[in-house]
Amino acid sequence: MKPIVNDFGRLEDESISIYTLSNSSGMQVKIMNYGATITSIRVPNRSGEMLEVSCGFDSLSSYFSDQYISNSPYFGSTVGRYCSHIKNARFKLKDKQYKLAANAGNNNLHGGKIGFDKKVWKANVLDLPNLSAVEMRLQSQDMEEGFPGNVEVMVIFSLNEENELTISYEAITDSETPFAVTNHTYFNLSGFSSNILGHTARIESGRRLVMDETGAVTGSVIDLENQPDNLSKSKIIGDVQQTIGDGFEHYYVFDKPAFKMEKVAEFACAETGIGLEVATDELGMLFYTGKYTCDSLKRENGLSYGKFRGFCCETHRFPNGPNLPNSPGTFLKPNEKFKSCTKFSFK
Repeated sequence: MKPIVNDFGRLEDESISIYTLSNSSGMQVKIMNYGATITSIRVPNRSGEMLEVSCGFDSLSSYFSDQYISNSPYFGSTVGRYCSHIKNARFKLKDKQYKLAANAGNNNLHGGKIGFDKKVWKANVLDLPNLSAVEMRLQSQDMEEGFPGNVEVMVIFSLNEENELTISYEAITDSETPFAVTNHTYFNLSGFSSNILGHTARIESGRRLVMDETGAVTGSVIDLENQPDNLSKSKIIGDVQQTIGDGFEHYYVFDKPAFKMEKVAEFACAETGIGLEVATDELGMLFYTGKYTCDSLKRENGLSYGKFRGFCCETHRFPNGPNLPNSPGTFLKPNEKFKSCTKFSFK
C-alpha cells in the first residue's frame, strides 16, 4: 500500500512531512522527515484491536516542548553520526586527535548537540512490490559536531504484509570517519495500559560490554553465564531489574557471526498477546528500559510515557567504538559503503 503523505508543520523555513506506512491487516507506522523519526506504530492485539506501541507525539510542536528538550529521550529518532557515548567527546584517527561536541557531561552522545535526530531529511516515497516504504536522505558536512568527512546517509523504512518493519541504512564518505546509526524507538507492547516491567525479554547473547559511570563503554567484556542479567532465556524484565537493582542500559554482544542477518531478540506482553521479534546484521544491541525518561511526557491523547514505560532495541556498532582497539566496523572509509539492517516483526 502506497504511503500517505501529510503536512506535519514547519520548522523555521522548512516544511516537515509525515509519512504513513500501512498494510492490509491495519498495521500503521508513521515517520516524519525531521530526524527521520518514527512517531507512531499501531499494531493489532490478540482481539484485533489496534494499539499504539511506540513513544511519540501527534504534533511537531510536542517535540520542541521544554520537557521533551530537557529530558532528550530521542523518541523514535534516527541517531548518528555515531550513536551512544563517545568517551570525553574525542577520538584519535591516523595520529590526529579529534574533539567532538560534548552534550552528555564530557561525552559525545548520539552524534552531538545537533545530530541526525535534529536534521531535516529529504524524503521520497518508494514504489516497491508488496511493501509500503519511504526513503530518507541526509548530507552530513565535514567537521559537523567535530566529525571529519562529508557523509551521505540513506535510511529506508519499509512495512510488509507480515507486520514486519524493516529499517535499512547506507552511507558513503569522502574521508575516513567514525560512523554508526540506529533507530531510537521505545516500545510498549501493552499499548501503554501499563509499564514494561511485566514484559518478557530474551536476547541471544552471552556477553555484554562494561560501561563506566559516565555511560561510556570501557572495552571490558562480562561473561553472563549465571548472571542475573543474562537474557539468553526468556525472563520478566521487572524481575531482573529488581535483582540487579537498576534498569537496563546494557550493550549485549550477539552470539552470531558479525554482520550476518539473524534473529537476536524477542519480547512479549501477556496482557495484549503482542510479541516483538528483532533481527539484525549488527554486532550487538543496547537494551534500554527508559530509566531516565521523564514521567510527565505524554502523547496528546493522554498515553503516558516515563520511567520503565518503554524499552529500546538500539542495534548498532560498539558504543565508544572510536576509542576501543579493534572495534569492528567503527570507521567508514571513502572506498567503502556502510550498510546496516534491522527488522522488527510484530506477532
